[in-house]
Formats: sequence, structure tokens, C-alpha cells
Amino acid sequence: MAAQGHDVAACKQVDGGITRVFQLLGKRWSGPIVAVLVDQPAHFADLRRAIPGLSERMLSDRLAELGAAGLVVREVDEGPPLRVSYRLTESGAALEPALKALGQWAQTHLPDAEPCMGATETCVESARK
Repeated sequence: MAAQGHDVAACKQVDGGITRVFQLLGKRWSGPIVAVLVDQPAHFADLRRAIPGLSERMLSDRLAELGAAGLVVREVDEGPPLRVSYRLTESGAALEPALKALGQWAQTHLPDAEPCMGATETCVESARK
């Protein structure tokens, strides 16, 4: 039931920029991938090892999405052996202060949880305890 005299136009709407950033970085694994790449470029296998529970398929999909958004660049290192590495673009690197601020906020305001080692149910159950 709506309150009398309620001005619908006065309701705060979500900022379009916030909506766009969370549509991209709010997807599972996207934030951690960018966070790993903030420190330095990484090879595919190194990214996979740095983020427990992330499958090769999902990593490939997320890297493609981040690349299409202009945040990550894929570079082929001519071999031998042939290796593919990923690095942040200038736009991607500009996320560093925001990611660090979010990490600090999480340390202060979110309960500690066991590191996630694969199964989503285990991580969710650990966070509830």
C-alpha cells in the first residue's frame, strides 16, 4: 500500500553507472579475476590457480566478457612454448582504488568466512556459521 502524498519522482533511483559496473563485476568470478590482474599480468593457468574453485570454462568466459568490456587484454607470448597472458587495460587498472576500498570495507563489515575451495554450498554454509 502506498503512502498518501508519496511523490514517485522523489524516489531515489539507482545510478546508471552503478548498475553497469555491477552487471559486469557483480558476476561470479569477475571481481577476483580483476583483483588478481591488478598486481600484475598473469598467464591463464596462473589465474586459475590464484582463484580456487574457478573452472577453465568459467575463467575463459569471464576473461572474454572483461575483454569485450575493455578491461582486460589477451596477449599471446610467442613460444616456445606458446603461452597466453592477460593484463588490465588502463580502464581496468583504474579499478584498483575501488577494489582496495571494497576489500577494506569487507574486512571491517563482513563476517570472516573460510576461504572457498570449490563447492558453493560449503562456502555459503561456512559463512552462515
